[in-house]
Amino acid sequence: MTEEVKYDEAHTAEVIEGTPREAGNPPEGADPRLGDGMGCHAGAAEMEKAARAAGASEILDQYAKDYPQGPHDRPQSMCPAFGSLRVGLRMRRVATVLSGSACCVYGLSFVSHFYGARRSIGYVPFSSETLVTGKLFEDIRDAVHELADPDRYDAVVVTNLCVPTASGVPLRLLPDEINGVRIVGIDVPGFGVPTHAEAKDVLAGAMLNYARKEIEAGPVAAPEGGVSDRPTVTLLGEMFPADPIVIGQMLDPLGLACGPVVPAREWRELYAALDCGAVAAIHPFYTAAMREFDAAGRPIVGSAPVGHDGTAAWLANIGDAFGLSADKVAKAQNMFLPTISEALAGAPVKGTITLSGYEGSELLVARLLIESGANIPYVGTACPRTKQAEADRDWLESKGVKVVFRASLEDDKAAVDAIRPDLAVGTTPVVQHAKEQGIPSLYFTNLISARPLMGSAGAGSLAQVVNAAIANKGRMASMKEFFEGVGEGDTAGVWAGDPNLHPEFRALQQKKLDKKRRAEKAQEMI
Repeated sequence: MTEEVKYDEAHTAEVIEGTPREAGNPPEGADPRLGDGMGCHAGAAEMEKAARAAGASEILDQYAKDYPQGPHDRPQSMCPAFGSLRVGLRMRRVATVLSGSACCVYGLSFVSHFYGARRSIGYVPFSSETLVTGKLFEDIRDAVHELADPDRYDAVVVTNLCVPTASGVPLRLLPDEINGVRIVGIDVPGFGVPTHAEAKDVLAGAMLNYARKEIEAGPVAAPEGGVSDRPTVTLLGEMFPADPIVIGQMLDPLGLACGPVVPAREWRELYAALDCGAVAAIHPFYTAAMREFDAAGRPIVGSAPVGHDGTAAWLANIGDAFGLSADKVAKAQNMFLPTISEALAGAPVKGTITLSGYEGSELLVARLLIESGANIPYVGTACPRTKQAEADRDWLESKGVKVVFRASLEDDKAAVDAIRPDLAVGTTPVVQHAKEQGIPSLYFTNLISARPLMGSAGAGSLAQVVNAAIANKGRMASMKEFFEGVGEGDTAGVWAGDPNLHPEFRALQQKKLDKKRRAEKAQEMI
């Protein structure tokens, strides 16, 4: 049943009453070694086993369902908690607190500020004693009580990293609100959430769940910019700032308006996001967020208005979601499709490209490049295959593209080796692998996804950077020739003679590693 969102006249939210609950020791089974000597070096299998023993089976089972694992037996990118941390740090009037190993918190803080965070990150440290006695939970509870200032914050987000999750630190027992400030607790363990892109969904889904319950309780605060007088389309997935504007222009002749983008930038936008006529899953892997929209009775439309074919299909699907007439949809298509075709023709891309990444927009970018004239035999994405991604997968495969979901680093590198493209677009290690072979390459996150993709603005946005990179093939060949013989691994650098190798030492270490792996396998079978 579709939920009706009611806004109060004073534009102030009615807060659900919550009572802090006491928490004792973690459930029996928490491994005290996780608090100190073993820590996050224990390995994913052992950490997950400890988490289940400590009572975290329900959340891990939900994560396994929402974010099915790929072929990876170890992290192949940054810590997934970076994704949820980034979402919280970009929201106004939201405080962020981490609970985890100090080294993890330092790394996450560093990379977050490297990517432009402009506020401090709260940290609740722990020791073996505070972890296994329940004192860590009490410290977290004290921290959120201290932070919960309604003059400064709308919400406080508390995130358990690997060790607290594996030890069963029960964030669910935190009060729902303190002094009118919402408290949102989430677990983002590296052994339960595969990518940082999906960790964004963990927090976005938790916030939407909270906001939906507030709506059910009564009137909520209206958005700062007011409520649209037209039915709106909520956009799901982080995107270039110009893209929502372009999408809004395409929705206008349909009598619709562009709603908020989720992950949102402030709490009130969550209410407006739920108060929509349909949801556009621009990034198709936001499973938890889509579950909340389903619960609110909002239809979800996959793919995005990229290129000629993508825009035509997306506008038609939006029209179906809102029950619009075919004539009205055709009128909108006729307004924008010729302009997009013209932009594509005016910015051609020539060359063979392999494309991979972990942002979730890889299939959209591939569609746009193919319509621009590029030959793309391989697309890999670290994100999972979902129903909302099927239209893009079908279109790409009809063009002869091999699409790999949950692609591993080995998949992406093998594609580069087999295809020998004119340009490799991918993650940092893929770019490094390609450049070592003299193949021009571009980092997907910084140079491709940070550009408009929608409508006519996106149609010509990639050609300049892609064509410029392909034109560097001669320069890459010169660099490879210049550095020929420098070596790699043991022979990296310039040597006057052969390095002093110790094969007996390596053989001994290899035996130790093999023994450790056999022991881990045996432990998994118990």
